[in-house]
Amino acid sequence: MKDKLFRDILPRVTKPIRYVGAELNAIRKNWSQSQVKMALAFPDVYEIGMAHIGSKILYGLVNEESPHLVERVFTPWPDMEQVMREEGVQLYSLESFTPLERFDVIGFSLQYELSITNVLNMLDLAGIPLLASHRREGHPLIIGGGPVAFNPEPFADFFDALLIGEGEELLLEFLSCLHDNRERGRQERLTRTAALEGVYVPSGYRVDYKPDGRLADMKPVSTAYPAMVRKRLVADLDTAYYPAQPIVPYMEIVHDRAVLEVMRGCQRACRFCHAGTVYRPVRERSVAVLKEQADAQLKSTGYDEISLASLSTLDYSGVSELVRDLVRTYGERGIGVSLPSLRVDAFSIELANEVRKVRKTTLTLAPEAGTQRLRDVINKNVTDEDLFKAVEAAFSSGWNSVKLYFMLGLPTETEADLDGVLALLARVKAIGQQHSRRLVEIRASLACFVPKAHTPFQWSPQNTISQLEEKRRYLTRRKIKNIKLSFHNSRTSMLEGVMARGDRRLNQVILRAWQKGCKFDGWTEHFNYDRWMEAFRECDMDPEFYVYRQRDYDELLPWDFIDTGVYKAYLSQEDQLADAALTTADCRQAGCLDCGICPDFGVSLDVKEGKADATAG
Repeated sequence: MKDKLFRDILPRVTKPIRYVGAELNAIRKNWSQSQVKMALAFPDVYEIGMAHIGSKILYGLVNEESPHLVERVFTPWPDMEQVMREEGVQLYSLESFTPLERFDVIGFSLQYELSITNVLNMLDLAGIPLLASHRREGHPLIIGGGPVAFNPEPFADFFDALLIGEGEELLLEFLSCLHDNRERGRQERLTRTAALEGVYVPSGYRVDYKPDGRLADMKPVSTAYPAMVRKRLVADLDTAYYPAQPIVPYMEIVHDRAVLEVMRGCQRACRFCHAGTVYRPVRERSVAVLKEQADAQLKSTGYDEISLASLSTLDYSGVSELVRDLVRTYGERGIGVSLPSLRVDAFSIELANEVRKVRKTTLTLAPEAGTQRLRDVINKNVTDEDLFKAVEAAFSSGWNSVKLYFMLGLPTETEADLDGVLALLARVKAIGQQHSRRLVEIRASLACFVPKAHTPFQWSPQNTISQLEEKRRYLTRRKIKNIKLSFHNSRTSMLEGVMARGDRRLNQVILRAWQKGCKFDGWTEHFNYDRWMEAFRECDMDPEFYVYRQRDYDELLPWDFIDTGVYKAYLSQEDQLADAALTTADCRQAGCLDCGICPDFGVSLDVKEGKADATAG
């Protein structure tokens, strides 16, 4: 197949380098000497998937620290797909060019709800039945994991199993369980894996609905399947595996740099944030370990930039020491340090200026809402004064461009909150003009708010498409010089909302949409809203049922069987505080808020030091 690929196929497609493998630091293990053979599948193009930290961790972990084998596969771009179908070439792995149907396991990384049609397309290109119920002995087991798996029900029919929680804690156990039971039948092997904490086997559960469409009951079909599936958690990041020799792509990818994961989890408890709940508690890597990881990655890759990654990097207790040490150690070699969007305070600007000593970067701040009232609703504990001081410090230090992130359609949002966005941007621009000799550029990105499972807003209705479009028109009714607004697609957000809080009945809609040609739904040029709506009508399903109704606190939710460790009562209490525009403090500063995660997962929270240590994952 490799000869045919290079001779007849790749010359006919754009960016053929996506499909050739053999990059620096790629690992090719001996197929015959490996136990379980797994394809790590990312349902998007190469340059997106290769930037994903979790995939890098799992790839190195399995290949370097187990007798099993992992090879990579990404979604072919439509031109490559067309040629593959024309030439009868099945989807293959990059390491050995082995067709996916020959692997024991295909594991999909589920980072975004709308990538599900790419999952189906990849299975079809591999010649594997799309529905788990149609697969037989000899077909690979199809598994999934990642943040989207915390509500797996809209995709349950397509997966044999889903791994809930942090993969490096669970994946090796899962693969070894399959190997130990390799002589058993397909369903028996799956049943054995269901005994592992964090493994959800959808075929082991029965779901019933009420006449009004709400979920009535979800029960295991036997005692072999747990009533609650508890997420897995890495206890100690310092001792957890992290790749010292990540693969270096031949082409430029998103976030093309060395990456340090400084911490996991976030304690700020923003009420809109899905990751802030499902990745609790906060766990940090020590500065010493991070410096070792930075040195190893730079030596093995040749990268000239280090990114500090986490949900809230500026909350990492050692961030100031780490940034200054990295700049001091590598700055003279032209190796820069990049930070994600910054916290809205002067301390952030001090660090940004430290980073700027090596390389000019974009200054990004995330106030999220235009008024203090609405920031209190979502528990974004920053003030206008915090923002203005940070902006003043930035412009005084020589910055002349700032990007700000906001959300449209937040619960309780009013026209006054929209006015607040414009007023805030105008004030930021005025501050910039006072402190900069050059014209300042202010860019604002406005995403549509999508309520997510396991958050305080999981019961809330989402703004309709027409409401979001009216808000967009309101904000753009007049142009403001040197202030540029960009908006997320409201129709895409509506569909994301359906999938984020959907149930198992959506599987038929997804399958029908894929049959109509839906794929790459996260890409504006490929998203086809009309085809999706046709699929809903043909399946006699109403998407508005999932996005536009207020849910009661006592309603059984499709994801309630997933145990994140955070109490549902805590989430409902936070929702009620949001209605009253009352804030909740940072637990690493104010003490335990009784969300449930610490006692449930054996975590000791050292408030004084600002550190959480999971002692019994």
